Amino acid sequence: MTNTKAKPNTAIEWLAYIEALHPKSIAMGLDRVKAVANKLEFSTKFPIITIAGTNGKGSVCAMLSQIYVQSGYRVGCYTSPHLNRYNERVCVNLEAISDDDLCNAFAAVEAARGDVALTYFEMGTLAAMWHFCRQNLDVVILEVGLGGRLDAVNIFEPSCAIVTTVDLDHMEYLGETREKIGFEKAGIFREDTLAICGDENPPQSLLDYAKKIGANLQLIKRDFKVEKNVQGWKYSAGELHLHLPNPGLTGDFQLNNAACAVCAVLHLNEFLPVLQANIHEALRAVKLTGRFHQIHTKPEILVDVAHNPHAAKSLAHNLRTKPCPERTLAVFAMLADKDIDGVIDAVTSEIDAWYLADIHSARAAKVKDLQKILDRHANKKPVQIFPDVATALATACKDADKNDRIIVFGSFYTVADAIASDFNRL
Repeated sequence: MTNTKAKPNTAIEWLAYIEALHPKSIAMGLDRVKAVANKLEFSTKFPIITIAGTNGKGSVCAMLSQIYVQSGYRVGCYTSPHLNRYNERVCVNLEAISDDDLCNAFAAVEAARGDVALTYFEMGTLAAMWHFCRQNLDVVILEVGLGGRLDAVNIFEPSCAIVTTVDLDHMEYLGETREKIGFEKAGIFREDTLAICGDENPPQSLLDYAKKIGANLQLIKRDFKVEKNVQGWKYSAGELHLHLPNPGLTGDFQLNNAACAVCAVLHLNEFLPVLQANIHEALRAVKLTGRFHQIHTKPEILVDVAHNPHAAKSLAHNLRTKPCPERTLAVFAMLADKDIDGVIDAVTSEIDAWYLADIHSARAAKVKDLQKILDRHANKKPVQIFPDVATALATACKDADKNDRIIVFGSFYTVADAIASDFNRL
């Protein structure tokens, strides 16, 4: 139903307004968002790259954005969620949208939607595209919010669709097996269109769907390969071999993400020519806060948004391979609807002490529940509980010796709260 309250004037007011438009935060299906998009009459003359996946979506978006900006193109990029400000979700040439432009975009969608109740994400997706259509862009990169087939982003026709990884997450919406989730993510593929999969063991459902619709599927380990070496890594596809530097994003798993980005760039080279030198420089320069990212030294503080078992395994690998002569202290908070057991199981062997915290979200897991789950894992390591991430982090910093490190992880909320802390006073 149409909201009869006075329309918002500021970005903060708009965000509160759109959060209340739909009774559910997630409502799968494309009919409502398509109906409003048709009224907005988008003119999407630019190529679109759509990216789905359980983990790695944000990293591939960041890499592609950096490569195309480095190559002189005007690039729009839509991602979610954000860490500090909603504006981070909508970027042109790596710069976040201004409050004024964001308000104008929301107002345009509001005027078009009539009585259609859009979710927060649907409203944001349409607003982002409305803004992009007015920015004279050369390419737009869209990150899927959840799944793929029924995600609002999927109403736009891509020139390339990428599925980074497929694992268990959002199972209440996507299904309880990798096969069901793989089918949902494969829904972003299109007939006779470039489709890339960076999962080394893709579900058969994804392969079958790509074959059924006639997508031009490029698979990691089959059509393109990654080989790590002393200097960096090698991307190989047929007779082509590119020797590339390690990405600015830490972790061996980022090489597969980088390979997906490189595969897309090379296949789209006819429309968006890119020099190999630009790929080199972009991979070195790429940054993305919250992906095993150092935000402080003395003590070293790392943050990671890992919030499912697949991401937690990558985090554990990074902790093992990044030297730490003494202890690793964990500041940990998660959402209750995530696989907390699976995350703890994946990473607990790398943690020497736990600092559990509440986060300010209706979906947050209570700190007492986190403690009970840790106990189920026969955790014999020190555990403390705190009312918020900032207090937990401050205490961890006081407890840390000069050779210790602190890892803050569990959700975007957890990392955002840590980044907002005043490190000069820790």
